[in-house]
Amino acid sequence: MRSSRTIKCTSMTRRLCRSMALAASMLGALLALSSQAFAEDDWLRSIPEFELSDQAGNTHTLADYADSDLLVFYVQGVGCPIARIAVPSYREVRAEFESKNVAFMMFNSNIQDNIPRIAREVDEFGIDFTVLKDEGQVLAKALGVERTAEVFVIDPKSREVFYRGPINDKLGYETQKNTASAHYLKDALNTVLAGGKVNLDDVPDSKGCLVAIF
Repeated sequence: MRSSRTIKCTSMTRRLCRSMALAASMLGALLALSSQAFAEDDWLRSIPEFELSDQAGNTHTLADYADSDLLVFYVQGVGCPIARIAVPSYREVRAEFESKNVAFMMFNSNIQDNIPRIAREVDEFGIDFTVLKDEGQVLAKALGVERTAEVFVIDPKSREVFYRGPINDKLGYETQKNTASAHYLKDALNTVLAGGKVNLDDVPDSKGCLVAIF
């Protein structure tokens, strides 16, 4: 025996049935788009205003970089081999984009890494970047940081995050390519500077040491 719902539906005109099916389909599509947008918003969060000290004890705020079109942050960690090895790639991107009014920095959110430890790491490995000590893990918690060697592309005026992910595809766990075949950060900067939106579906997760969030 058919259900009462089936009998009721078959008694309707075909046009009305088609309209109901179309409405259900559109609702499903809208829910899917809403879910996708929520997931993307959760992944690309906004950066808060901050006041943090670097490895030399100098204080920096987000407002200090308001004249830059974009600000790029790299997640640094003392003793992390991947974070150390990726620095030349980060330096290479800076050399190409610094003249385009893009600022490049690092921050360290590890609770075990204080400013003296960061300063020693900077000196020993020739890290010629400003490294902020993320006291209280303010930046890490706001941005959803999970691993070192991840980079974030930010508008310092709107605080919007346009990209997060690896610099390129040279590094993996216990693997390293001599030459990168995918340049995720460079591509993201070119896209954003041209007024476009980065397709994060094409970007893999970053490889790096875990950052414990407390």
